[in-house]
Amino acid sequence: MTTELSPQVRRRRTFAIISHPDAGKTTLTEKLLLFSGAIQIAGSVKARKASRHATSDWMEIEKQRGISVASSVMQMEYRDCVINLLDTPGHQDFSEDTYRVLTAVDAALMVIDAANGVEPQTRRLLQVCRARNTPILTFVNKMDREVQEPLALMDEIERELGMGVVPFTWPVGMGKVFGGVLDLRRQQMRVFAPGEDRMNRNDSGDDEIIEGLANPVLAQRFGPAFEQAAGEIELVQEAAPSFDEEEFLAGHLTPMFFGSAINNFGVREVLDALVDLAPPPGAKAAMQRKVEPEEPKFSGVVFKIQANMDPAHRDRIAFVRVASGRFERGMRLKVTRSGKELRPNTVVTFMSQRRELLDEAYAGDIIGIPNHGVLQLGDTLSEGEPLQFTGLPFFAPEMFRSVEVADPLKTKQLRAGLTQLGEEGAIQVFRPVAGSVLLLGAVGQLQFEVVAHRLEHEYGVKARIQPARYNVARWVTCDDAKELQRFIDGNAHRVALDAVDAPCVLLEYAGELRAMQDNWPKIHFHALREHAGLVFQKQLDG
Repeated sequence: MTTELSPQVRRRRTFAIISHPDAGKTTLTEKLLLFSGAIQIAGSVKARKASRHATSDWMEIEKQRGISVASSVMQMEYRDCVINLLDTPGHQDFSEDTYRVLTAVDAALMVIDAANGVEPQTRRLLQVCRARNTPILTFVNKMDREVQEPLALMDEIERELGMGVVPFTWPVGMGKVFGGVLDLRRQQMRVFAPGEDRMNRNDSGDDEIIEGLANPVLAQRFGPAFEQAAGEIELVQEAAPSFDEEEFLAGHLTPMFFGSAINNFGVREVLDALVDLAPPPGAKAAMQRKVEPEEPKFSGVVFKIQANMDPAHRDRIAFVRVASGRFERGMRLKVTRSGKELRPNTVVTFMSQRRELLDEAYAGDIIGIPNHGVLQLGDTLSEGEPLQFTGLPFFAPEMFRSVEVADPLKTKQLRAGLTQLGEEGAIQVFRPVAGSVLLLGAVGQLQFEVVAHRLEHEYGVKARIQPARYNVARWVTCDDAKELQRFIDGNAHRVALDAVDAPCVLLEYAGELRAMQDNWPKIHFHALREHAGLVFQKQLDG
C-alpha cells in the first residue's frame, strides 16, 4: 500500500499565501488559479461595485470592504502536481486564523508590495513560519508602478526578515518603463504587456520571450533600464549566496521573484517554482509519535471550521489536512478527543466557496467534512489509532466585549450564532461561571465588527456589542483537579469557560495576574490554549 501511496504524496504541494494587507495577495491567488487553468476568468478585487469579486473572497463583508477576513482553500492541478492553495487574511486582526492555517501547509508564498517593502504583518507571519521552519518563496508585486529599487528591496528583506535572498527573476525598469523580468534560471526575458482577466491557454501564454540574457536585442529595446538591470544582476550574483535547497527547506533562504499580479505578469515563474522547489508533504508531529505521510492508515487534523459557506443551508465545514494514508468517502473514522465515530459521505474539495464531492484524498490534501458540532479545531481523525496532532495555537485575547441581543426573543439565535462562530475560531466566546452575559475575546477590533455583521446577515440577530472591563486572559490548569475546582469556586466572578469548556480567568490588569500567580502556586496560567486544552482534556479523561 505504501508503494501505491508514494507517487500520490510526491505529487502534492500544499502552501499558503501570506502578506500585509493590500500587498496583492488575493489578486495573486486569482492569477495562480488562472494560469493553472482552474478558472477561466478572474474576479476583480478593486471593482467592489461590480458583480465580480475575487474567487477566494466569498463573504458579503469581504466583497463590501475589499479585504480577506477568512481563509480560503483552493485545489488545482498543474504540471501533473496537485496544488492545495490556502489564501489567508492579510489583516492583523485575523492573524490567529492565519497562524492556524500555517500549521496545515508545507510551504508559504510571501507577497511583498514593491512600493512599501517589508511591513509589520509580514514580519509577524514570517516569525510563525520561521518557528516552524516553513520554506518560503517571495513574490515582489506591483512592479508596473513607481516602487523601490530592487536592490533596496532585496537588502530590506534580508535585514528585516533575517534570511538569505536568492533572486530567480530580476526586473527591467519599473512603472511606466517596466519592460519585464529576466529569468535567471532559464536565461531569458519575459517581456511585459498589461494583462487581461482572460488568457490564452497555450504553453507559452501570451507573453513575448527573448532568449539569452546577453542577447543584444535586450539592450536595443530596453536601453538604460536593461543596462541598469544587467549591472545589478552582476552585483547580486557576486554578493548573494547561490541557491541551497537544504537552506531553503529549513526556512533560512528564500528565492525571490518580481512581477505584477494584476497584469498576470511574473506569475508563471512563481507557479513553476512552487512545483519545482516546494516540498511534498512531510512527517507530522503527534503527542504519541511522528506520523509519516506514506503510512497506509488515514489520519488528519482539523485546522479550521467555517460556518455558512452556503448561507442557504446554515452549514458548517471542518477543514481537515490529511496527514497520512488515503481518505475514501464513507470510511470509518474516529475522533480521538471524544471517541466518536464518523462515516462522512459528503466530503468535499474546494474552489473557494464552490465545492465538489470527492471520493478520495491523500496526504497533503485539504478536505471538507460537514460538521454539526462533532468536530472542533485541533481534533485528530484516524482509522482508530489514538493520535493527537500538536501545534494548533489559540492565543489569549487582548480585547473583550460583552454581547447581548437587541431583541430578547432572539436570544436562542444569538447563542447558536456565537457557538458556531466560536467553533470557527473567528472570535473567542466565553461563558462566565457566574453571570449570564456572554463575553467575546479577540486580538483586534475588526473581529468584533465582522462578528456583528455576520450575526445580523447570517443569523438574523442584531447584537449589542459593548466594551467589557477585562484586558487580560489566561487559561488555567492544575495537576490536582480538586485544587483547580477550588480555584474556580473562589474566583467564580472572573472565571469563564471557552468553546471547549476550558476554564479561563479574566482580569483587568496585568498586576492582578502576578498577584494571582503568587496566591495560587499550584495553578498553571497559559497564554496559549493548545497546551491548556490538552492538559484540560487529560483531566476530563482521568
